[in-house]
Formats: sequence, structure tokens, C-alpha cells
Amino acid sequence: MAYIITDPCIDVKDGACTAACPVDCIYEGGRMFYIHPDECINCGLCLSICPVDAIAYDEEATEAQKAFAQINREYFGPELTGLGSPGGWDKSRTTALDHPVVATMPVRVAAQ
Repeated sequence: MAYIITDPCIDVKDGACTAACPVDCIYEGGRMFYIHPDECINCGLCLSICPVDAIAYDEEATEAQKAFAQINREYFGPELTGLGSPGGWDKSRTTALDHPVVATMPVRVAAQ
């Protein structure tokens, strides 16, 4: 039970959520941010500040968002980043890697 970051974050990565998170459980991937499900304390600050509505509570996710609960969890596993549970994000834990589902999504072009 944690918040998850979903597809509106892909290719946007505003970063307001990372500044709001009191436990630094939001990690930066190549095309989007990911919330570590074991480090999230369910405070909801990230949800309230996300400018693109990319964050949802996993138990209240829409059908379209539900896959992102697994995507956020798998991102930290040995098959992807190997980050495990580092206990909080810092710049040394930023990576260009993304979950394979995210990596294969069409690139979004920013609105002018």
C-alpha cells in the first residue's frame, strides 16, 4: 500500500513531488520518477503537488493505472536497477534506466 507514479509523468518529470516528499522515496529514472513502495509513508504530499496528476494511491488506482503499481515496485528490483531499499533518494541513485513498459512507450513531445 503506497502511492504510485503513473504514465502522465513519462517524459515530463516536473520534480515537484521529489521536493515535497519528506522521506525521499521518489527516485528518478530516465523518463519518469518512481515511488519506492516500501519507503513511502502514504502522506500524500506528492499527490497534492503533482502538476500533471501522475500520482495515485495504489488501492484507488483506475484500471489504466493499476499496472503502474507493479512497474513502480519492479523498478527497484535486481532485474532492473538493483536499487533495492536504499533508504532514500539522492543524486547518486538517479539512473537513465526505466521499467521496460515505460521504455517502450511512445516519446511525448512537450507542448510549445
